[in-house]
Amino acid sequence: MEAKVIKSLEYLDVDAIDKHLEGVEYIIMAAPAPDQFKKSPIHFTIFLNTQEKFPQDVQEAIFGKFLIENSITNPQEIMSQLMPVGFSSGVHETHMPLLLIKQEDVNSIPHRTMFVMDFLADSDNFSEAKEKSLTGWSYSYN
Repeated sequence: MEAKVIKSLEYLDVDAIDKHLEGVEYIIMAAPAPDQFKKSPIHFTIFLNTQEKFPQDVQEAIFGKFLIENSITNPQEIMSQLMPVGFSSGVHETHMPLLLIKQEDVNSIPHRTMFVMDFLADSDNFSEAKEKSLTGWSYSYN
């Protein structure tokens, strides 16, 4: 199944991003993984609302906590680092986080740096992503 594109109507500016992130601890996003990853059918991105670069042992502890709390199994293709993140508004209820990879996106989309963990895995808690090819995200507030 092919994932459908979510349309962004506009991007938040930096001041709106700062206001939007007040009280946010993290955001978890789940989307369908490419078809060749049968044992890890979900593409997860965890956006931690911090600009702190964590030592490797702390990264592993945080990652392990997310895996356990969300019943996530078989993680693969794991990347964790500080990354630029933009936010868009559209027809969805909450602002969608956008991991900015391409330099032209970094240059043209307002963003904030966040600590990001990006990986492929599986979880029955996110069945919409693997069974219906839907993308979703959830905010956790402190």
